Amino acid sequence: MDFDLTQDQQLLAKTAGDFVNRASPIARARKLREDVLGWEKKTWQDMAELGWLGVPFAEEVGGFGGSFVDVALILEQVGKNLVPEPYVPSLLAGMAIAKGGTPEQAARFLTPMIEGHISLALAYAERDSRFDADAPRTTATREGAGFKLQGEKVWALNGHAAKHLVVTAMLEGKPALFVVDHGAKGLSVEALDTFDGRHAAHLKLDGVHLEADRLLAGAPALELIEHLMDYGAAAAVAEGVGVAQRVLDMTVEYMNTREQFDVKIGTFQALQHRAVDMFIEMQLLRSIAYESNVKVEDTDAKERKRAISAAKVQLSVGGKYITRQSVQLHGGVGCTDEHDLGLYFKRMQVLNTLFGDEDFHVARFAEL
Repeated sequence: MDFDLTQDQQLLAKTAGDFVNRASPIARARKLREDVLGWEKKTWQDMAELGWLGVPFAEEVGGFGGSFVDVALILEQVGKNLVPEPYVPSLLAGMAIAKGGTPEQAARFLTPMIEGHISLALAYAERDSRFDADAPRTTATREGAGFKLQGEKVWALNGHAAKHLVVTAMLEGKPALFVVDHGAKGLSVEALDTFDGRHAAHLKLDGVHLEADRLLAGAPALELIEHLMDYGAAAAVAEGVGVAQRVLDMTVEYMNTREQFDVKIGTFQALQHRAVDMFIEMQLLRSIAYESNVKVEDTDAKERKRAISAAKVQLSVGGKYITRQSVQLHGGVGCTDEHDLGLYFKRMQVLNTLFGDEDFHVARFAEL
């Protein structure tokens, strides 16, 4: 398998890195923790103008027809600076519309997101559901020519700000996907802060009426939901690569500048051993992430799931090791909120939980 990037992909990675360093330094992520929206519409529009929001979508809906590898290159740079814009939530909901919707639905709900005018969210998680997204308790019943939704969703990423929410529900005993407007009658949205300082929402759907054209019926919903969960898991790994790399770089820089007993702590052999172990875990994570990036669109569902579960487990093992060792090597300052390391530490914990934690993916890998 060839893991070398094409010239276009190398340019994309460089352009993405230059943009996040210029437009979204880590101080911005710290500041936006206190913002009601949690991200900025101007930056979202800039991302659209760069083409990021349309990378994995077909040209017919305004996209570029790229691969998940292209998305992963952007996500790695996003992770390095903790860019808070809702890139993954919008891509996931967009993929649901692109794969499950009609051309008319894509033009209505997806194209405006690609152009940067709106953001999207995928609402699939429910209380006590853990990571089982394909059997929701939320129900959809036929009502006249349309549908009525009843149920609750929890921790919908960007659910507080999205113009449209793609919601999973059971319709006549089978899972289905619906597009719900943020201001729909009967929809209650409770904005919440997440552990890493970002925002999500709990949603209550109390008899939300939807027209018939809000059902995404263009593809088998069960297979599509499973693919979306894998897409999200692979995205978490790709962003986690960026987080881990930045933490490793910060730690090496600190060891080369911090002095103890009038010498740089990076000269202490015991600390060098720790840094080497962090480097090894970083290489393992990056290597297995590359394979999962390639396998995201694999037509063999078993191969896709196996590769992504393996990468998600390594994100948990290696990502946690790198961030925890970094805190140790930074000493007391690494435990303070004032130091940027804490922001990366918290983000890594969230990424390890999104779309299946270590236990979930170990069990799934074993079953496969």
